[in-house]
Amino acid sequence: MSYAEYKLLAIAVADGVATVSIDNPPINLFDMPLIEEMIKLGVELKADDEVRVIVFESANPEFFIAHVDVNLIQQLPTSNLQKPTKLSFFHEMLELFRTMPKVTIGKIEGRARGGGSELLLALDMRFGAIGKAVLNQPEVASGIIPGGGGSTRLPRLIGRSRALEVIMSCDDFSAELAERYGYINRALPPEELSPFVDRLARRIASFPPEAIALAKTAVDAEEVMPTRDALLEEEHCMNQALATQAARDGMRTFLDAGGQTREVELELGDLIGRMASME
Repeated sequence: MSYAEYKLLAIAVADGVATVSIDNPPINLFDMPLIEEMIKLGVELKADDEVRVIVFESANPEFFIAHVDVNLIQQLPTSNLQKPTKLSFFHEMLELFRTMPKVTIGKIEGRARGGGSELLLALDMRFGAIGKAVLNQPEVASGIIPGGGGSTRLPRLIGRSRALEVIMSCDDFSAELAERYGYINRALPPEELSPFVDRLARRIASFPPEAIALAKTAVDAEEVMPTRDALLEEEHCMNQALATQAARDGMRTFLDAGGQTREVELELGDLIGRMASME
């Protein structure tokens, strides 16, 4: 299968491993064009029998994915606050990768905040470069919540108390601390990250695809509450948060203060710390 038609993703397939490099300058913003390409890619990779493992990385050394485009979030409807009965397109995209009968791996060498972190949480494994990888769920500071799976998947991964620390602090987590909390599998020296992930991916890809798929199914069966039900509850809460004045003010303050520009995004934690006094 050919993957040459993508503009924001570069895909290379070898030895059963598809390496997906995200390239949406200047900060790898999770905007609609990138989301659309990710959905298309997920459908194609799921159908590609030659691929058994998918590795996500970034062409930008500073950003894995900055976060979801705040302008896109502001456009979400708030007139109907009834609990949804179907998942949003963003949830469906991440569920496509989470439930795929292939192994998905995130290789983190830059900042992964908000929706970037939530993409990683939907993957099977995450590995970060020490001194380079940064993870954060900054939404509460802007009056909303992690609404792309973070409020659901993070506590299941690292426990309720630590998930609340991540979500409520809106602070950056280094690779070392993320590893200690279970946010990522391992924190590795930068020069060791790519060789390690490459070896692991190729090793897994050498195993029978049926066993890979069944192993994922068996592990996922341990979840206490069906993920789709939990995601619907999360989306309901997100919609309610979006309807508040605090959310409108917070997202406007974020953008007015330079959010989504390279200079501010490099030190986003500092901006979040100042936002309360700026409103």
